[in-house]
Amino acid sequence: MKLLEIILVILLCVGGIQGFVYGIILWNRNNLNTSANRFLAAILFFFSYRLFVEVLKLFGIGFYDIWYHLFLEFNWIYGVLIYFFVKAYLIPNFKIQLKRDWIHFLPVIIEFIWSNYIKSQNFFWDGTRESLTWLGYWGYVVWMHYPTMYIICGLLIIYYGVNSRKLLLSNTDVAHKEKTKWIHRILIILITYSVLLITIVTIDLLFFNYAFEKFYTYPLFVGMALITYWLGIEGFYRKSIPAVKSKTMLSQKEQRQLEIIGKNLEQLMTTSQLYRDPELTLSKLSDKLQIKPYLLTKCLNIHFGKKFSDYVNELRIDELKDLLKDSNNEKYTLLSLAFEVGFNSKASFNRAVKKATGKSPRDLRLEI
Repeated sequence: MKLLEIILVILLCVGGIQGFVYGIILWNRNNLNTSANRFLAAILFFFSYRLFVEVLKLFGIGFYDIWYHLFLEFNWIYGVLIYFFVKAYLIPNFKIQLKRDWIHFLPVIIEFIWSNYIKSQNFFWDGTRESLTWLGYWGYVVWMHYPTMYIICGLLIIYYGVNSRKLLLSNTDVAHKEKTKWIHRILIILITYSVLLITIVTIDLLFFNYAFEKFYTYPLFVGMALITYWLGIEGFYRKSIPAVKSKTMLSQKEQRQLEIIGKNLEQLMTTSQLYRDPELTLSKLSDKLQIKPYLLTKCLNIHFGKKFSDYVNELRIDELKDLLKDSNNEKYTLLSLAFEVGFNSKASFNRAVKKATGKSPRDLRLEI
């Protein structure tokens, strides 16, 4: 065995063993994130399995022998597991419901059946094309001599990775966004890795007739080993972080509706400065927007992550800061400026400034 192959075996084995060990730890960990831990463990198990298969192939095991028919491809399962991991992280008691979620596993089922079918063609192959059916022959060619499984695997990871990021962005409370940054990093790495994978195999197919494969297959699996190692480390060291308190899970239609209300609200506040009205109420504002009050409350809570009073007071404080920056307003007292931007009492003004900035009104003025 060449030195390069020895180094490769070591790297793949380290990644596979590490992924398997951390997978067991995460699977058996019982806390608020149990469901998420098990989905992450499943990802590590499948990554580790793929790495061990490649190690065995380097030793000549799995090439048209008995192991060739036992080592099945599960490349199309990564994307859906990533998606369900994110869902479970947002919803601690999340469970897969087959009636609702079976469609996500359809690519995995297709890959499993198709892989078995293609590998079974070896039982009929006698060295001639005529020994196989039309579907068996061309299926084998497309599956084994084209980067079909790699491209579909990459596309599925990109699809589910993008949807997982949307799920995180639209269903995580503002206060908990910091706790999901590590998941965003994982998703970005996996999406980037998949884009590179698709780009490389497509260039090879178009310009090298898929003859360049051996020169990038090893680096790709080394990349998978590194990702497996990183996933295990990230999952293991997040054990003390409780499950994220997520927003109510929304359909795309509901999300779009709240986004539109949010844009209309921001535009109305910018153009009309309704927050200057000291008697402004949720009912008045919803009438201006021509929507029901409950929709405005839902938009503020979910889209902005704020209560009505906090949202309005923060707008007032932002304008107060602008007024304080104007030297022409130095002759006015802080309280008179507060009344001008919509506050109706000294007590409410003091509370709002303290809550929004963590400072007293006097300290705010001195800072500006």
